[in-house]
Amino acid sequence: MQNVDKSMLIGELLKVNDGLAPILLESGMHCLGCPSSQAESLEEACAVHGISVESLVTQLNEFLASAKA
Repeated sequence: MQNVDKSMLIGELLKVNDGLAPILLESGMHCLGCPSSQAESLEEACAVHGISVESLVTQLNEFLASAKA
């Protein structure tokens, strides 16, 4: 299973696991369907939305680890 890092593009992140989208939406990223967001890194998207990228990466990876178990 792939781990999430802050350099990943939103488009590739959404392909890792469908369960990541609700986490991103809950964090305030309501632009997931926007074509320009697909080519934006997680770090860039977090900066635009005022979200801690480190905290979000941790959340996403915790979800992936629990989904794997």
